[in-house]
Amino acid sequence: MTRAIIGWESEDPVPNRYYFNDYLNVRNGRLHFEDLDLAQIFLDGGGEEGLGQALRSPLEIVYLPIIRYRIAQMQRVFAEVIAEIGYNGRFHYTYASKANAAEEVIRTTLGAGAHHEMSSTIDVDIARHMIQLGLLTPDRMVICNGFKPAGSHYAQNIIRLRRDHEQVIPVIEDLSEIPPLLQSGYHFSVGLRQKSYGPNTTEAEMEAANSRFGLDLQAMWKAADYVAAAPNLSLKMYHYMVGSQLVDEATFLSYLRPGIELYARLRQRHPTLSIFNFGGGMPAPMTLNFEFDYHHFVRLLLTAFQQTCARYGVPEPDIMGEFGRYTTSEHGAHLFKIVLTKDNHSAKPWYIIDGSIMSSFPDSWALGEHFIVLPLNHLDKPFQQVQLGGITCDSDDVYPPKGSETPLYLPVETDDLYIGFFSIGAYQEMLGGVRGSKHCVLPEANELIVDRTNNGRYQFQLLPGQAPGDVLRNLGYHV
Repeated sequence: MTRAIIGWESEDPVPNRYYFNDYLNVRNGRLHFEDLDLAQIFLDGGGEEGLGQALRSPLEIVYLPIIRYRIAQMQRVFAEVIAEIGYNGRFHYTYASKANAAEEVIRTTLGAGAHHEMSSTIDVDIARHMIQLGLLTPDRMVICNGFKPAGSHYAQNIIRLRRDHEQVIPVIEDLSEIPPLLQSGYHFSVGLRQKSYGPNTTEAEMEAANSRFGLDLQAMWKAADYVAAAPNLSLKMYHYMVGSQLVDEATFLSYLRPGIELYARLRQRHPTLSIFNFGGGMPAPMTLNFEFDYHHFVRLLLTAFQQTCARYGVPEPDIMGEFGRYTTSEHGAHLFKIVLTKDNHSAKPWYIIDGSIMSSFPDSWALGEHFIVLPLNHLDKPFQQVQLGGITCDSDDVYPPKGSETPLYLPVETDDLYIGFFSIGAYQEMLGGVRGSKHCVLPEANELIVDRTNNGRYQFQLLPGQAPGDVLRNLGYHV
C-alpha cells in the first residue's frame, strides 16, 4: 500500500448497495455493518432490530460475529493449503489476548476454537476464570509469553494455573525463567523464544536485531539443553516473531526463513520439539485498500517448511500463529455525532465530534495509524473534503493524523450527521484505558455488544460508560 484509503473519496453521493468492504455497505443512504443499520441506533427509536430505544453518542460497538468469521477464515485457509500440498503438520490458531482482553472477546475466541495466549499475571487470572466457566477446556493450549523472572507474580501465577490446566506452555524469554519451572513440582512443556525482529534474512541480522525479547543463539541452544536435561520439562515449541502488519507475502516469509532453518536444526537435536510458533504479525484490513493474499502466504510458509525439513531430515512441525489484531481489529467501531462545523478560514472545514480521537484511538496520534471513517447517514448526499477534530482542547486531537496525505470526505449535510471509526477493535481500547480517566477527563462512552443467534437474529447488550462521578472518583475526588 502507498497512501491509505480510509473512506469515500469523491464529492458525489455513494451509490445505493455499494460495498466498502465485505461487511460495510450502503442501503438507502445509510451505512450497514453486515445487516445492521448503524444510523438506526441513534435515530428511529432504535429501529427494528430489537434495541427498543435510541441510544446517545458517542458509542462503542462490539460486533462479535466478525471475530468468529475471521478465526474460521484463517482455519479454513490453513486447512486448504495443508490438503493441497500434503503438509504433514497441523495448524493451531491462537488468540493473542493483549490485543483486547475484554470478557466478551475472550469468551468468543475460545468459543470459536482458538487456543489462548497471554503476557501478564492478570491474564492468568482471566484464564482461570474461563476455566471455571468451562470455556477454556482441557484440550486448549495456554501460551505464556512475556517476562516471567523468578519471584515475579506472573511466574508464580503460571505455576498455580498449571494445577488447574495441563496444557500450560511457558515461553522462555531468559535463562532465569527456567529455575521456577524446575522447582515447581509440575511437568511443563515449554517454548523458547528466539531474539528476532524485522528484516532478519540471515542469522547475523537476527543476532544484531535490537529487541528486548527472546534468547540469542548461544542462550537458545543452552536453554534447549537445560530443558532437555530437566526431569520435569520438555521442549515443545520454538517461537520466532518478526513483526506485524507485513503486507507483502514474500517479504513476510523472507523474515521468517532464518527461524525456519533454526527450527530444523533444533529439531535434529531435540525430538520432542513439534510446534513452530511464528507469533503475531498476520496483517488485518485496517484501511479500505488493504491487500494481502492469506492463501498465498500460507502456501509459501508451509512449502518452505516442507523443503527445509526435508533437507534436514526432520518431521514437518505443527504451525501456530498468535493472532491479535487479525482476530479483533474489525469487530470494534466507535460512533460519534458531528456537533459543530467550523470554516475558521481553513483550507478544509472542520467537523467536530462529540468525543476524542486521540483518547479513543491512541495509535492515530502516537503512531500516525489510519482507520476507516465513514458516515452512518446522508451517504446519498454530496460530500466534501474535511478535517475532523475531537472535542478536547489538544492540537493532536485531529484526524487524519498530522502529516497524513490521505484525504477525508464526509457529507456536506451535517444535520444529525453521525460517523463511525472502524477496524479499531485491537489495542485501541486497551491503550486508552478501560474504565480509566481519559485526556481532558472525558467520560468513557457506553458500549453496545452485538451478537447474532444461530438463525441470524441480532442480540444486544448495553454496558454503561462512565458518569461524571466515576471519573472524579478515579482521580481521588470524594463525591
